[in-house]
Amino acid sequence: MEVREDMAGSVCRLHVAGEMTIYSALELKARLLGSMARCAELDVDSADVTEVDSAGLQLLLLAKREARSVGKQMRVSAPSQAMQEALQQFCLSQTLEHL
Repeated sequence: MEVREDMAGSVCRLHVAGEMTIYSALELKARLLGSMARCAELDVDSADVTEVDSAGLQLLLLAKREARSVGKQMRVSAPSQAMQEALQQFCLSQTLEHL
């Protein structure tokens, strides 16, 4: 997994490439929460995500919950085919709009 962060004002955009799985969960959690601490809004660009498991989806849901609890916004943009399939598999397809 590779993660690149861009900042534009108070918005952090994390570009995630590769796997969002249990094997990268600790690193991804640190990056998500670290970016959220620095920015008012977090945008996770998942266009280059190649594999997603339940741990990857749980991290996105955790980040969304944490953002709401501190009055910030978090969203997932440009879902890759792998992201869309994982969301469908776990019956979270409609949730993407709210992530």
